[in-house]
Amino acid sequence: MTILIEQPEFGSQVEEKKVSFNANELILDGGFMVPKTLSSQDEIFEVPDINAFGQSFRDYNAESERQKSVEEFYRVQHINQTYDYVKKMREEYGKLNKIEMSIWDCCELLNDVVDDSDPDLDEPQIEHLLQTAEAIRKDYPNEDWLHLTGLIHDLGKVLLHPSFGGLPQWAVVGDTFPLGCAFDESIVHHKYFKENPDINNNIYNTKNGVYKEGCGLDKVVMSWGHDDYMYLVSKENETTLPSSALFVIRYHSFYALHRSGAYTHLMNEEDKENMKWLNIFNKYDLYSKSKVRIDVEKVKPYYLSLIEKYFPTKLRW
Repeated sequence: MTILIEQPEFGSQVEEKKVSFNANELILDGGFMVPKTLSSQDEIFEVPDINAFGQSFRDYNAESERQKSVEEFYRVQHINQTYDYVKKMREEYGKLNKIEMSIWDCCELLNDVVDDSDPDLDEPQIEHLLQTAEAIRKDYPNEDWLHLTGLIHDLGKVLLHPSFGGLPQWAVVGDTFPLGCAFDESIVHHKYFKENPDINNNIYNTKNGVYKEGCGLDKVVMSWGHDDYMYLVSKENETTLPSSALFVIRYHSFYALHRSGAYTHLMNEEDKENMKWLNIFNKYDLYSKSKVRIDVEKVKPYYLSLIEKYFPTKLRW
């Protein structure tokens, strides 16, 4: 096996040496599932100890103005995300009749977007997309589909843009969770679900709810937001990305599952296989957030080539 042995700056060109592995041969390393051929002593990207604010990552209890606004976000989100609301939003936005544009055009629309639910970063989202993609690219130079997944995974946040109706933050960002079954206590700021109307529905408050054990996550109604929307956009525009990429896009904010192991009873075998890639991706999505700036023009040609490979020129949104 050969690996990259230097750590260039974000956005610089790297020599793409081959690193091959079987997705079934993964080990737990530092809290993340990684290939046996690429454990922590080999990989380039190192998990930082603190976020952009000098605090621990995803610490929702740290005393700061940022944390206060994040908690208020989750209070409102937990009250308003209901089973019926999600059904309505999926029907409306699943029509994909808002606008036609390219993937890169969508990336540029995010220049003015800041995620109110994120306790780790307040930079425009385009920065986070490129940080994630470039960090993955260094460790997995031959998995170009995963590089592109890193770039596009948050594009659904354009739902915040006036062109898409300017949805409120609680309807676009934040951790996602299933509706139609009991709210697991591992969900961040779980206490605010007591004000959610679904709490009064006896069926929705059982372990399986309206679902059957092992039904598969594609049968589960998730809280509405950028994850599910970008999944719909990708699928309906007939992307040639593998199913594992669509799984990552759809469930990358489902932290109750991939950080706490909640709701695994609803997964099927395909979900379990795709979880291996989601656990790999999650490291880069979460821990690449920093004040390091990406040279957009330098990396743009590479990502345009991937977009051309996996997507049509114009997409329906």
